[in-house]
Amino acid sequence: MSKAIIVKETGGPEVLSFEDYDPGKPGKGEILVEQKAAGINFIDVYFRTGLYKSEKMPFVLGKEGAGIVSAVGEGVTLFKTGDRVAYNGVNGAYAETIVLPAEKAVLVPEAIDLETAAAVMLKGMTAEYLLRRTYPVDSDTVLLFHAAAGGVGLIAGQWAKHLGATVIGTAGSKEKCDLALKNGYDHVINYREADFVKEVEKITGGRKCDVVYDSVGKDTFPGSLDCLRMRGLWASFGQASGKLEPVDTQILSQKGSLYMTRPTLFSYVATREELEASAKALFDVIASGAVKITIGQKYKLADAEKAHRDLEGRKTTGASILTI
Repeated sequence: MSKAIIVKETGGPEVLSFEDYDPGKPGKGEILVEQKAAGINFIDVYFRTGLYKSEKMPFVLGKEGAGIVSAVGEGVTLFKTGDRVAYNGVNGAYAETIVLPAEKAVLVPEAIDLETAAAVMLKGMTAEYLLRRTYPVDSDTVLLFHAAAGGVGLIAGQWAKHLGATVIGTAGSKEKCDLALKNGYDHVINYREADFVKEVEKITGGRKCDVVYDSVGKDTFPGSLDCLRMRGLWASFGQASGKLEPVDTQILSQKGSLYMTRPTLFSYVATREELEASAKALFDVIASGAVKITIGQKYKLADAEKAHRDLEGRKTTGASILTI
């Protein structure tokens, strides 16, 4: 019998229960993974609170992790016992062991340790699709990335700078601004002390940004739109500060024929080919040293409640993981 964090009812961090859990044996096309770490993400908060609906109740929380394959089910050819693997988009990561579809996992290169792999499968692959596919960033791009000192933000800042972009970020303290500046950002605006819309206009000399990547939501709308040049793109990929009210699309025309998208990672890794390509791009950029991963917080599996309180209280920087 292993242990897991189980949600029996939606609500605050206090609903996270550390209990005995039997993941079962791998069936056809499945693998059993002895986990080394699981990533902590805002999507976990959304499922815990009920903002995103779980398919079943109770359920084991968590969407990304990494570990060692300890058993394979019938028909599995992608992996063998002893392989180092990581995954995302599979429910049940907050656990010592997990059974998952083999097609949802990828091999972890020897150059990447398993804690790092667990920390980046969601955040790093989110940065990958945002910068390379939602809006292909290059040396002509001027971008704004909210929550620059967060898990996705620190990866995106380095990766965007590697691609040659002018990278502007926002953060909520001097310490977080300083951290972002060390991770690829050319300019970081403390949104608690300055109006980020006015600061973006100053920084860009009135040109504004080609794209704004916004995982904050309620607190940054409609300011994000005012940071965009004519026909710029607002990529709203999260809502850490609260759910956005319905957006009247007329505002997009009023502010310069803007584009809006609400992307999710799972639409960008919907096929095995896309998943492997995204993972390869991520692991390659980490192995090359162009992107360094900051694991700002490590919690024991039993301390998931504290981890969620810290995440929601904006007390974290970089990635957070549960060690197992």
